[in-house]
Amino acid sequence: MTEDYEFSEDWFSHVEPCWGEILYEFRPRRLLEIGSYEGRSACFLIDQLARVAVIELHCIDSWAGGVEHDKSAMGAVEARFDSNIAKAREKATHEVRFRKHKAMSSDALARLLTRGAREHFDLIYIDGSHQAPDVLADAVLAFQLLKVGGVMIFDDYVWAFGEPGEEDFFHMPKPAIDAFVNIYRRKLNLIQKPLYQLYLRKTAS
Repeated sequence: MTEDYEFSEDWFSHVEPCWGEILYEFRPRRLLEIGSYEGRSACFLIDQLARVAVIELHCIDSWAGGVEHDKSAMGAVEARFDSNIAKAREKATHEVRFRKHKAMSSDALARLLTRGAREHFDLIYIDGSHQAPDVLADAVLAFQLLKVGGVMIFDDYVWAFGEPGEEDFFHMPKPAIDAFVNIYRRKLNLIQKPLYQLYLRKTAS
């Protein structure tokens, strides 16, 4: 995959086997990604799924960067995203109905809901802001966009900002993900995979 694209970071290849199993089992066709960076996960989805069927892919990112990013580099990051997605779509066997949402995730998710996309998506990947309040907001809004039977993936479940023992509790995805899963427990099932990421399946609206 990396031979065709330009990536400066690799935070994804180690989870590709898990994603391959998910894609094979659930065969998603309508996809939503929150937090796209250079497009590595989005290109993986295109490469794996658009070779067998038409897919719809929405990518949400402000490309402003978080506190863990060098904000002066984000323009180049977005340019690599655009280039990588164009390459993936060009070599895809089937059509990729793609939409880029350059916006804060809360704004973009709310717009999708108001435009009738409730329970529209088969798979939603949440990898945007790592601050707990933002992660919780993304999860609650995205869950309304996920169809019953669809899969939601949270990235960086065990990620923390700061040295061990000095982590900022509110700058970690895990507290928000745990709160969301506990509150929505009767509407989802967890999919057993390694806990670098957390995978769940929506069972009820």
